[in-house]
Amino acid sequence: MVINTNTSALTSSRLLSDASNMLSKSLSRLSSGSKIVSPEDDAAGLAVSMRIDAQVSRIGAAKSNLGNAISFNQTQDGFLQKVSKAMDRMGELAVLAQDITKTDTDRGLYDTEFQKLATYVNDLASKDFNGISLFDGTDLDVTTDSDGNLVTTTGVDGTAYDLSADDLTSSANAATALTNIKTAIDAVANDRAAVGANISVLNSYNDQLSVLKDTLLTANSRIKDVDVAEESSNFAKYNILVQAGTAMLAQANQTPQSVLKLIG
Repeated sequence: MVINTNTSALTSSRLLSDASNMLSKSLSRLSSGSKIVSPEDDAAGLAVSMRIDAQVSRIGAAKSNLGNAISFNQTQDGFLQKVSKAMDRMGELAVLAQDITKTDTDRGLYDTEFQKLATYVNDLASKDFNGISLFDGTDLDVTTDSDGNLVTTTGVDGTAYDLSADDLTSSANAATALTNIKTAIDAVANDRAAVGANISVLNSYNDQLSVLKDTLLTANSRIKDVDVAEESSNFAKYNILVQAGTAMLAQANQTPQSVLKLIG
């Protein structure tokens, strides 16, 4: 039996230190909800998790861009619906102005409404969305993913609906105006179809990003999120080991005192 080197106490102290460290780490995991509290816990897992977090953030930005682009196209379609309705009325007026029972004075009354509607339609070209022209005919590129890839959406040229040169002051003029109105209505119909296609493809990209984001978050959860049930069991185990180690260290420190019984 020796006094200067208490090997039992040294061993108990080391084991108590290990248990205390594991208890502290388990407590940190439970309180943070993450099983990677520091890089040494899982260096490779931390690197993968950081890349996934960055990609998820970029996906969120791309979804925001897509959402704004969808709103842009929906606004275009809303205006085009109103223009279509106005042109329907202009076509109706052009047909009414060709009535043989109407005088030029009557046609002048039809023309007054016709010109006001033409002005309304022409005003379309000046509309914008957050400072971006809605109807200048420019194709726009929209980001579709976290890598900045783009899809081009078809622009709409509002000047194609200009009917200001037409009038209903005579039956012949009304017939010419009707021909031009039918051409303009076809243009609006084609533009609405193009805008609808834009919205459809943008929604598809948006849905695709939503699925990818969910998948990445699930994968990231497996890497860094703590299993609370498992970690709670570990915490209970380490807590018992710390208490037992503390008691055994105290006992080991008392052992050398028995040497006094050999003296005297």
